[in-house]
Amino acid sequence: MEFVIPVLIVILVVAIVLAFMSVRVAREYERGVVFRFGRLIDLRGPGLFLIIPFGIDRLFKIDLRTITLEVQPQEVITKDNVTIKVRAVVWFQVIDPRVAVTKVANYYQATTQVAETTLRGTIGQHELDELLAHRDRINASLKEVIDRQTEPWGIQVTIVEVKDIELPQTMQRAMAKQAEAEREKRAKVITAEGEFQASQTLANAAEVIQRQPAAIALRYMQTLVEIGYEKNTTIVFPVPVELIRPMLQVAETLTAPAADQKSSKSSPPPKSPPSSPPSP
Repeated sequence: MEFVIPVLIVILVVAIVLAFMSVRVAREYERGVVFRFGRLIDLRGPGLFLIIPFGIDRLFKIDLRTITLEVQPQEVITKDNVTIKVRAVVWFQVIDPRVAVTKVANYYQATTQVAETTLRGTIGQHELDELLAHRDRINASLKEVIDRQTEPWGIQVTIVEVKDIELPQTMQRAMAKQAEAEREKRAKVITAEGEFQASQTLANAAEVIQRQPAAIALRYMQTLVEIGYEKNTTIVFPVPVELIRPMLQVAETLTAPAADQKSSKSSPPPKSPPSSPPSP
C-alpha cells in the first residue's frame, strides 16, 4: 500500500499532462489542419477536439476571416509613358484550409507578392486618363487576375481597390492648367449660348412689337414705372418717332428753299468766254 498512492499520483499527473497536451480548442472562425505521421487527416474544429501528443500529430490553425492586405506603393509606367506611384488594398479569405497549408508555404506572403506584381502589370497596360476616369474597371480587372492566380491555393479574393494614385508635380501642374482651360472654355460656350438665346428672344419680341404698334407704348409705360421704383430725380420720357416725324418733315420743307438760296448766293457768277478779234 505504501507504493500504491505514489503510483496513482504519478499516473494522475501523467494523465493530466497528456490531457493538457492533447486537448485543443478552435474558435468559430478557425479550423485545425492536422498531420498525423506526416499525413493529412480530416479538419478539426470549431470547438474542443483531441490530438495525439509527442509529435505524432502536428496542428496548424487557419483563420477563415477576411484578411486586409495593404499593397506597398508600386512605381508604374503607364501606357502613355507617365511614371506614377500606385497604392492598393486587397481583401481575401481562406476558403479551403487544407489546400492553403499543403499547396503553398505561406499563403499570406504569396498573395502579397501576387498582388504587387499584378498591380504593376495591370496598371502598365492602361493610360493615365483611363486610370483616373475608370477606376471601377481597373479594380474589377485586378480582382479577376489576382483571384485566378490564388484560387489553386484555396484563397478567394473578394475586393480589390486602388487606394491612391500619386502623380509627379509636373503632371499635377499640367493637369491643373488643362482643367482651368476646360472650365474657361465651358464658361465661354455657356456665355455665347446665353447671348444667342437672348438675341433670338429680342428678335421675336421685335417682331411682335412690329405687328402690334400699341405694344411699344405699353413698353414705354413699363419703363417709366421701373425708373420710378429707384426714386430718381431724373425723369426720362421717351417720345415715339411717329409723333415727331410730321414736324421733322415740315422743318425739312421750310429749310430746303433757304438752303438753296444761300448756296446760290455763295457761288460766283459764271465767267464769259474771251471774245475773238475781228477778221479783216
